Amino acid sequence: MKTISRRLLCQPNKFLALEIHELELPDGRRIDDWPWVITPDYANILARTPDGRFLCFRQSKYAIEGESLAPMGGFLEPGEDPLAAAQRELLEESGYVSEEWHALGSYVVDANRGAGTAHFFLALNARPERQPTADDLEPQELLLLSRDELQAALEAGQFKVLAWASIVSMGLQRLP
Repeated sequence: MKTISRRLLCQPNKFLALEIHELELPDGRRIDDWPWVITPDYANILARTPDGRFLCFRQSKYAIEGESLAPMGGFLEPGEDPLAAAQRELLEESGYVSEEWHALGSYVVDANRGAGTAHFFLALNARPERQPTADDLEPQELLLLSRDELQAALEAGQFKVLAWASIVSMGLQRLP
């Protein structure tokens, strides 16, 4: 597909812009009103301590009914490297640091409408460094789960966001 033109519909804040694109398909057909969503890229981190426990939050989010388990993570700052963002987010949200990072991949959030890229990381031997300094809007409870507890929570659907369930699944698969 080839983008012929783009038109900004609205940009209410730095976290969201909506555009309409005019596209040309490989067979020459045109689409005049293709919706495109622009959101910042983000990083999610599955962090494991030296004793084999995994850091997770129990929290609520506006679009989720009830509570969910969640990994650490957040938006990249403009121009920020994904690994640097992951390291910053882990420290800000949990107070933990890690010297051993493994990239689990980068994934487009919505193949048809954009919505940014998710960058997934596994942080091993994470250790507490300082008090968290996150400014999240919702209350969060930091949990340390065993591998069996994490696996059971995943299978029970306690990670209610697709990206969160995906990184937990991928991280568990990567570990021996």
